[in-house]
Amino acid sequence: QVQIVDSGGGLVQSGGSLRLSCTASGIILSNHIIDWYRQAPGKQREWVAEITSGGLKTYLPSVRDRFTISRDITKNTLYLQMISLKPEDTATYYCYARTGPGGYWGQGTQVTVSS
Repeated sequence: QVQIVDSGGGLVQSGGSLRLSCTASGIILSNHIIDWYRQAPGKQREWVAEITSGGLKTYLPSVRDRFTISRDITKNTLYLQMISLKPEDTATYYCYARTGPGGYWGQGTQVTVSS
């Protein structure tokens, strides 16, 4: 059974930093394309960043210079390091493991950035 667990969210002031984690069981994350998405209240879910099995990373332009996606293969964990956070980054952040036509979602972790 595959389980994806998102963690690391919290309340931070504008300009602050957080590191989100995406941990999996029943699946090896480094074998798949992994995406981070976010959803703010009243808005559609938005793609944020991606890392491929080969390690290629892409980012939403508005976060490219502030967010870094990485992984620790030994821990089967993916990270999203976020710096210089802005109030508009406030959202629930989700990890998504693409395993084919579909995939597996984490439960989400809330990030709130106060101004």
